[in-house]
Amino acid sequence: MLVNGKWAADWQPVQGTDGKGGFVRESAGFRNWVTPDGAAGPTGDGGFAAEAGRYHLYVALICPWASRTLVARRLKRLENVVSVSVVEPVLSEQGWRFSAPDSVTGARFMHEIYTQAAPHYSGRATVPVLWDKQRRTIVSNESADIVRMFNAGFDTLADTTVDLYPERLRDAIDAVNDELYHGLNNGVYRAGFATTQHAYEQAFHDVFDTLDRLERRLTGRTFLVGSQLTETDIRAFVTLVRFDVAYHGLFKCNLRRIADYPNLSAYLKRLLAIPGFRETVDIDHIKRGYYSIKALNPSGIVPLGPDVPDLAEVERRQAA
Repeated sequence: MLVNGKWAADWQPVQGTDGKGGFVRESAGFRNWVTPDGAAGPTGDGGFAAEAGRYHLYVALICPWASRTLVARRLKRLENVVSVSVVEPVLSEQGWRFSAPDSVTGARFMHEIYTQAAPHYSGRATVPVLWDKQRRTIVSNESADIVRMFNAGFDTLADTTVDLYPERLRDAIDAVNDELYHGLNNGVYRAGFATTQHAYEQAFHDVFDTLDRLERRLTGRTFLVGSQLTETDIRAFVTLVRFDVAYHGLFKCNLRRIADYPNLSAYLKRLLAIPGFRETVDIDHIKRGYYSIKALNPSGIVPLGPDVPDLAEVERRQAA
């Protein structure tokens, strides 16, 4: 991580734990908002008006949090409004790395983008990052906020026929989002990066309790909230699509696979068929990235399996 603007030691997946050895995720350090007129959003400062070509998104294809923003960007048809850079899948000793100097900032590592925005920054250099080319600073590194910016902050620059956070469903969306975050989105990380048996078992049970509830919730339903696609489906998708190929084995979430849940499997397949979802999934990046975490896989060997029927077409297209 960065300490007062300087990279400190080799990259490690766990920087904080609670009193029981549980993984603690660091809060986002930048929480500004792009708005149609540049007015301040719910947090942070104003001055970030929606403009085509002004903003740039940094992502890793292995990262579910970053992939949320990629899906939202595609669904809202912002590809020609917000440009994108993808870091290498394998984590280096200095964290996320570019294969060549970044065309926007010249950085070789993500942490250099953080210090361009804040020279004395202390904290993790995470993705996603939404960068303002005009002010040469980070707008936000909070994936949930960036998804909502893409949904509403870019106004007529985006596809207004798609609403991922409709007002009439917001209370329900927020409630299911909270359940997903604790039990599944962050739950798999709490299991994988636990430093005690107790913390691991607690997270493990949270993960599968949540999957069981989602399986029941999807009985007779197409989407998780209401009758339309919402940001909640994006949040579920990015974890479900990585589960069998990464979390089941490497993160020891091995009670059941998503393939063992009929409703969840059908749901994942439906989402993959929606334009904007499949294009953000790179199985090779996901597997190489997760299995490059030395704390979990010292040998660096990437498994050839598993064979996941719902992802077979994705892999075939990438191999073509």
